Amino acid sequence: MVEGPSATAPDAPVGLPDGQWAASVYDAVKTYGEGDTAVHALAGVTVGFRRGEFTAIMGPSGSGKSTLLQCAAGLDRLTSGRVFIGDVEIGPLDETGRTLLRRDKVGFVFQAFNLIPSLRADENILLPFMLAKREHDPEWFDLVVTAVGMADRLSHRPGELSGGQQQRVAVARALVTKPEIVFADEPTGNLDSNSGAEILGFMRRAVDDLGQTIVMVTHDPRAASYADRSLFVADGVVKGELTKPTSEQVLAFLRDLEV
Repeated sequence: MVEGPSATAPDAPVGLPDGQWAASVYDAVKTYGEGDTAVHALAGVTVGFRRGEFTAIMGPSGSGKSTLLQCAAGLDRLTSGRVFIGDVEIGPLDETGRTLLRRDKVGFVFQAFNLIPSLRADENILLPFMLAKREHDPEWFDLVVTAVGMADRLSHRPGELSGGQQQRVAVARALVTKPEIVFADEPTGNLDSNSGAEILGFMRRAVDDLGQTIVMVTHDPRAASYADRSLFVADGVVKGELTKPTSEQVLAFLRDLEV
């Protein structure tokens, strides 16, 4: 079951104590267009993402899964509803406030690696600090770089790295700021199976060993099997979830959604 908002504490989903959600959305509606041509990408979604947990969001093409991620991350605005990163509500923030919140509290990993070609790997990883004009934690940087297996490639530019290595840099960049939560949109979509498995394995370890919270949109049941739970979206609503899913269970659930 997917928890709903508490009648006594509308800013915290039922089922866990306050403070356990790294991000949460309430009665989320996202509509594109108007009138007869309106498309309801989200049609009243309430869900929370637990701290220290790896969640996979799955569903058919056009189900609303990427819209849910983008709105939960503050990259897009809801038509109605509420979104929180930790205990900070995103909706009332102006664009500057939203930008600062994303910079300080959220990490992103996308299918496209989004690296700057002219910067070395270490400079791409530290780009958030460069933009914010803040100092980084050298010990945490070393820990993250070692964990993604890029310690010996830091002086290389993206064009000198494989696709898997570039995505490792992107994952390290997402983690180096110690964000509240990392949102990953099809992070292995451009990788071969071996490189994809390496990235997913690291993301799994980032949750287990570094205490990170990760929310990942994926279409791949094998990728979802790395998560603590799989959340299934169709027609703009959450249809259900699996805990500790296997790829076979995920595939069966997806088949049922398409029936």
